[in-house]
Order: sequence, then structure tokens, then C-alpha cells
Amino acid sequence: MMQLHAIHHVAMLTSTELYEECKRFYTEVLGFTVLAEQYREERNSYKLDLALNGKYQVELFSFPDYRERASFPEAKGLRHLAFAVNNVEEGFAWLTKNAVRVEEIRMDEHSGKRFLFFYDPNGQSLELYEL
Repeated sequence: MMQLHAIHHVAMLTSTELYEECKRFYTEVLGFTVLAEQYREERNSYKLDLALNGKYQVELFSFPDYRERASFPEAKGLRHLAFAVNNVEEGFAWLTKNAVRVEEIRMDEHSGKRFLFFYDPNGQSLELYEL
């Protein structure tokens, strides 16, 4: 059997128009650091490599030609990306202070842990899940 070691990265797409706003969101609001940024002239797009705590990597691609994500109703595929936090209420306050669209804090009926959903500038569903 093949042995997976870890998740290497998650790739996310944005429009060219929202690229700078998404870059600011992931770095200034969520605290990712920029590992590398490159403009790919042949594709007229950017590729931004981001890291969280030097360990988890997100690739953000901009594209001039794109389709909106089908979220409501939900479509097959990746539903959301969840981030572990110590305190969901603190996360809620920080996201609200930064004008991020945030849903109410809920309780996971199976684990008893609190969580909330919020959205990046593209409307990508993200989650904070309390440790």
C-alpha cells in the first residue's frame, strides 16, 4: 500500500480582480506568511505560496478566466478548509473586526466542540474548529 506522509498543500483559485484582496486576507487576517510569489506570464496569472506556522501550505492562484464556485446548493468536491483554534469566540471577534463574513458559533453534536464557518473574499467556505 502507498504510504502518505502528510498533506503537502491545498490549492485555491481566485479571480485576477480579487487577487490582492485575497492575498491580504490570507496574510493579514489569517496570518499566513508568503513563501514565494510568481507571475506566470504565459497564463496571465499569479501563484502565491503561503505557509501557516511554517508547516501548512496553501497555494493561491489568480486567473483572468474563471467560473464561480457552486456553494449553494453545495456541489461535489472540497467543501471547506478547517483551521484549529484554541478559542472560537476570539476567532469570531477577530474576523468580525476585520469585516469578514462570519456565521454564528455552533456546537458539534458529536464531539462537543465549538466551530464556525466564515468566507474568504471569493466566498470560499472556511471553518474555525476549537481544540
